[in-house]
Amino acid sequence: MRIVKIRYFAGAADAAGVAEETVDAEFEVTVADLVEQLGSDRERLAKVLAVSTVLIDGQAARSRTEFVAPGAQVDVLPPFAGG
Repeated sequence: MRIVKIRYFAGAADAAGVAEETVDAEFEVTVADLVEQLGSDRERLAKVLAVSTVLIDGQAARSRTEFVAPGAQVDVLPPFAGG
């Protein structure tokens, strides 16, 4: 297992109940796998994750099949409303 640091912003932090957390992930975990793991027991967070942008070490994941390296920092950015 490898540790991945997750930071949540705005509504994602509210849905997660924390601003950041660390999780154990398999060595070759994809963004989709990680999102599924994070939302597996938090229905509200799962809904936010489904529409959020995921950054891996500061770069937007191009797809949910992209791999997350061990020790990566993952940021979850929900859609922002504005005018």
